[in-house]
Amino acid sequence: MSKNSNKGNQHITPRGNQWSVTGAGNSRATAVVSTQREAINIAKPIASNQSGDVIIHRRNGQIRERNSYGNDPFPPKG
Repeated sequence: MSKNSNKGNQHITPRGNQWSVTGAGNSRATAVVSTQREAINIAKPIASNQSGDVIIHRRNGQIRERNSYGNDPFPPKG
C-alpha cells in the first residue's frame, strides 16, 4: 500500500469537549463541531469524493469504526 492511498481518509477525533474532522496528513482540522454525529456527517461526503475512509475514534483515541467510500476491492478478497 502506498503512502498516498490513505490521502482521502477523514479522521473523527475528540478535541476537548468537541469533535474534529481532520484529513489524513493534515495538521489543521477541516471542521470542529459539538457532536460526533455532526463530524461524521461532514466527513462522509469528503471521504466519498476522495475515495477514502471515515475513521471514527472514541474519546480515548481508540478507533471505534472505519467506513470505506470507494477504496474497497471488488470482488471482495476472502
